[in-house]
Amino acid sequence: MQSKRNWKEYNEKLVRRGELYISLDFLENWDEELNRMNEGKVGRPFRFPRTFMCFLAFLHVAFLPLRQMEGFLRKLSEYIPELKVADYSTVCKRLRKLDFELSSNLGEDLVVAIDSSGMKITNRGEWIRDKWKTRKGWIKVHIAIDVKTRKLLALKITDERTGDGKMLKPLVKQIKGRGGEITRVYGDGGYDSRENFNYLAENDVEPVIKIRSNSSTKSRGSPSRAKRVREPKRVRS
Repeated sequence: MQSKRNWKEYNEKLVRRGELYISLDFLENWDEELNRMNEGKVGRPFRFPRTFMCFLAFLHVAFLPLRQMEGFLRKLSEYIPELKVADYSTVCKRLRKLDFELSSNLGEDLVVAIDSSGMKITNRGEWIRDKWKTRKGWIKVHIAIDVKTRKLLALKITDERTGDGKMLKPLVKQIKGRGGEITRVYGDGGYDSRENFNYLAENDVEPVIKIRSNSSTKSRGSPSRAKRVREPKRVRS
């Protein structure tokens, strides 16, 4: 039986759920929040607002070791130059004082949806461009979402010149590096390449990727992709 699901629409919904977790809205109120936090404070003033630290806490629990946090922030600041980079010691000290906990278990048999979103990490894409005077193009966020739990599993930041297809392998590697066992990956036509199909096959991951309509049934170096082309159009919208 052929599936009637609109995979492109379904995948986009999964990605939009992830956007809620990676909002950069704290940038807009950075100074105002710091002023409130430091009002009447004795001793050294805070340099980073609490909402920013909550953002880092989620990233840490979701996929990013604390030792790599500073490097991540440096990369992000390349696209948002006015973003202040917190060092490792500051992040550790502040995160220990946050009054909430998040689960870091990835689990097994993960069904993953991957996609990218150009500046959809916030509802104020133009605001960020105007305020910070960034001229390097749009920030492009590549994410992987757990279809079952809707949790963010992996995240990579690039500029808009990086194609989606090149980021499938890094996202999957990031999940596997944290002990996640993936059984299936959903993606739109941007991830349709022999390299991606071969990589997923080598790792025993089922590819549910939209195939280009004019694709040949010949293997051309990727039996896994050729097999998918010959199957019913269950992943085509």
